[in-house]
Amino acid sequence: MYTGMETESVLYLGIDGGGSKCRARIAGAGREGVGVAGPANPFQNLARACESIQQAAELALADAGLPANTLGRLVAGAGLAGVNIPHVREQLLAWRHPFSALYLTDDIQIAFLGAHAGAEGAVIVAGTGSVGYSSLNGGLSIGAHGFPFADKGSGAWLGLKALEAALLALDALGPDTALLPALEEELQARGLGLVGAMAGAGQREYGRLAPRVLAVAEAGDAVAVAIVREGVGYLEQIAERFLARGHSHLCLLGGLADHLLPWLGEKTLQCLQPPRGQPDEGALLYARQCHGATFTGQAIRGG
Repeated sequence: MYTGMETESVLYLGIDGGGSKCRARIAGAGREGVGVAGPANPFQNLARACESIQQAAELALADAGLPANTLGRLVAGAGLAGVNIPHVREQLLAWRHPFSALYLTDDIQIAFLGAHAGAEGAVIVAGTGSVGYSSLNGGLSIGAHGFPFADKGSGAWLGLKALEAALLALDALGPDTALLPALEEELQARGLGLVGAMAGAGQREYGRLAPRVLAVAEAGDAVAVAIVREGVGYLEQIAERFLARGHSHLCLLGGLADHLLPWLGEKTLQCLQPPRGQPDEGALLYARQCHGATFTGQAIRGG
């Protein structure tokens, strides 16, 4: 997707930061490299996000055969989950980061740029969190309100709903479900020990329960099936809104995308198309666009 970057003298860094991991990609000056570090959702943990961004960038430099002190040369574009929250953005604007410049946006923007290579289009992301974005008619973002308030249809949401259902079954206030023994096995805890095992857990920890939820649903458990269908129904509502805005196709992205395909209706399946690039490539494109003469936004200068 980033054809021609290899010959540029500027070193660009694309950062895709989410609730589970941070992926950084370097391109330019004949170099390419990728690095992956821990969570980078500043809404959940600002200090951890900044640490993960720098660590992923250092790993990408190493992969490109460049020394760590090259950080100060990098022109970075970062798409981060949670940065759409005003006070979170203000905190990041104050960060004394190590780069030459840092151009900041949210993770859905870079997912969109990567999927459509900068052209018009629509995307739905179902990973640790969930969000949708359409570029037509001035743009429309749906969701991205953050876990546990929203992110319906995401991995974290699936995990939370499954734990709620398991505890209701434990108290004989809800239907029996195979989610209870599945989560007990996953968390190595029994009964009310599930509560202790998840005490203080965040988006990432709940997201790790999603594969269990999907496995139980695929085995036919009625409670798990209902949870997955509710989540998928929400994502299909987003798709319907985008189709009504004039899109004929959209991209389904994120770590859950392939797992959710069997649960989607035929109408939604018919409008899906594969992405042209990944979010970290979109972040690279964002960095290049922002660093060009036509950019009118705000760069966060290095400290």
